[in-house]
Order: sequence, then C-alpha cells, then structure tokens
Amino acid sequence: MSPPAPLVSPIARLADRWGAPTQHFWLRGAPPRGAVEFDEETGVWDVHGYPESVAVLSDPEVFSSDTSRRFLPDPGAYDSSGVLTELDPPEHRVLRKLVNRAFTPKLVGEMEPWIADVTGELLDAVDGQDGIELMNDLAYPLPVTVIAGLLGLPAADRDLFRRWADELFPTAAPPAVRAGDEQTAGIEAAFDLERRMNDYFAEHVDDRRRHPREDLLSGLVRAETEGERLTGRALSNFVQLLFLAGYVTTALLLGNTVLCLDTHPEGAALVRRDRTAVPAVIEESLRLMTPFEVVHRVTTRPTVLGDRTLAEGEMVALWLGAANRDRRVFPRPHAFDPGRGSNVHLGFGRGIHYCLGASLARLEGRIAISALLDRFPSLRTDPSNPPVFLQSPEVSGARVLPLLVGRHGGPSSALC
Repeated sequence: MSPPAPLVSPIARLADRWGAPTQHFWLRGAPPRGAVEFDEETGVWDVHGYPESVAVLSDPEVFSSDTSRRFLPDPGAYDSSGVLTELDPPEHRVLRKLVNRAFTPKLVGEMEPWIADVTGELLDAVDGQDGIELMNDLAYPLPVTVIAGLLGLPAADRDLFRRWADELFPTAAPPAVRAGDEQTAGIEAAFDLERRMNDYFAEHVDDRRRHPREDLLSGLVRAETEGERLTGRALSNFVQLLFLAGYVTTALLLGNTVLCLDTHPEGAALVRRDRTAVPAVIEESLRLMTPFEVVHRVTTRPTVLGDRTLAEGEMVALWLGAANRDRRVFPRPHAFDPGRGSNVHLGFGRGIHYCLGASLARLEGRIAISALLDRFPSLRTDPSNPPVFLQSPEVSGARVLPLLVGRHGGPSSALC
C-alpha cells in the first residue's frame, strides 16, 4: 500500500519554494516511514516518533551524548572538554550548575527593558523603508547583541559573529557513520572554525583573568563548582557553545514565527487583536517549524526503542521536527494552532540537555514579535522575493527573509 499523500497545508505548499532541506519531509506534510527506522546509507537509526524521542532524551545512561567517537575519523584529535551538549553525567552536571546561575527567571526577567530598547533601536534603523530583511535587520543582531552583552564581548564584533553563524551549517547532507568526502570536508571546515572561535574566546577569557568585570564571562572564569574551576580550553569551548546556541536558536525562532504568522492569517489576526497570545504563537511555531531539527546520541548497551532492537554503539538521530508532528501526541499535527491545550513540543529538547537559554529565547521572541506587530501593521512576505532557507538538515529556518512593511500593503504573499 502506498503512503498517504502529503497534507497540503500552507507551509507544505511553500517548503519547496523556500528551499527547505529535502530531509525535512514533515515540512511538506509527509509522514515518516516509521517511528524508528535504520538508514542503510548513513548507518544511523532515525527516530521520528515523539514518545521514542522522549525516551532517548530522558535516558543519558543508555543514550550517551558523547557522539564524536562515532562521527569523527580521529576522535582523539578533538577536545570536547567544556562542550556541554556532548557531556554525560556527572561531568555535565558540574558545567550545567555553573551556567544555570546566569539564567534564573529573576535575572532573565530583569533584562526585559534592555532587550526592548535594543529591539527598538534596531527597528528605528529600518523604519520608513518599504521593506526589511528580517534576518539581517533584527533576527540575527538582536540575540547576538544580547548574548554579547551578557558575556561582555564587543558589540563591534557583530559581523564576525554572523559570519561564524553562516559557517556553522554549510552542508546539505545529514551526518553519517559511513562518512564520505562531503562529510570529511565538512569536519575539516568545522575544525577550522572551532580553532578560530577558540582563539577569539581564549583571548577574552585571559583578559577576564587579569581584569575581571561584572559580566557573565568573568563570573564563569572565577566560578567554582564542586571545588573545581574550568580549564582555559574548557572555558573557551563552553563560552563558544553558549554564545552560538543562544544566538542561532533565537534568530531562527524569530524568522520561523514570522513565517508561521505570514502563512496562517488567522494566527496573525489573533496576535494583532491580543498581544497576550504572542507566547502561545511562539510555542506553536517552535513545534511546527523547530529551529534545531536533529540531535544525536549513541547507545552504551543493547536496548529496545519502539519496536526495534539496537546494539551497543549504535548512532541515533532524533528528528525533533518530525517528533513535534507526531499525531499520537498532537492532534492535527500539520495545523498551526496556538490554542493547543498542551503544547509539549521538543523545540528546546528534553531531559538534562534541555536548552538552558530557553527562557531568554522566549523573552526575546515575545518582545521582538510584539514590536514588529506594533511597528508594521501590514508586515508580510514579498511575493517577488521569497525566503531562502538554510540548507543544513540540522536546522530549519530562513537565511534570508525579505518582508514588505508598507503601511497600506495587500494580503500576505504566501496566500496570494
């Protein structure tokens, strides 16, 4: 029996025009082959189901985050100290405690007036124009300004940070255990980027050791957890991850939320009537267009996942965007429905690796989306200049997102 035809939803109709990665079949309304399936080409177990993904994310003892030894041709050449996303307990717990202090609800809440001011300044710079390019004018500079300010990094380095973000996701092929030439070249490019970033952050770490300030980076340099301080390399790796994760996640969240509203006029009408609906709209966009689409784990012993048996040392890819459309959990999974009673999406992960900056990303998203709605009553995509998506299967979102902002524009281009 042939699989059911893809659901023709607004996003499904536009995914090809946007250039969404071919691996993201859920954006096109297509169902997965199964909840857990082995990919012969990559040598990886693909997990598309929600319960199965939660089971993996909730069990670091069986599903380890230390995956470099399976993907890299020479794992010994890679120093993962301080890379929080690749650590298992108990090392993970030590680092997580350090940074949790910077993202308490109280501290994040106190940042709201400053974030609103930054947002206003960025929109002031493009006010009066007929159009804006959302990613360049707001979605990237807002989170990079916020995270740079938290860490005490120079705002003048914003262009450098954007170039790094562009280099992070260059490949159109998913990671494979059976690496080919494209993956090998991608690994070499990633190592080169890592060296340049580490050199940059190491310089600032050294400066904070000599001249402490009242910023997050100084706090990490002097912090002790369980009687230990982070080494220089671990600090540099840690800050690199903290910076880029907070930066890229929020930028994609903003772009994806605008696209969800543009393609679903009923959602746009809702938040224009009632700004208190913005948080629910953001949560639904995180479910429907998940920014980070895939995370990897490796099995530490034989185990059963769903109805499949995995051996020790197997690589597992959790496709969070597919899990977030699992109809066993989300009725009408391809519909944009901010009124869902329980939106338990995996947009920020689950378990010990739940995104530590989730509260900050949500705050930035709420402020920025509200400001866009206030400033531009007819914000809409440009029918003659569609969005251009990032091509890496690891993320989902626009690299370029032109918008028309004229005060008396017509309907959304996506619905023309």
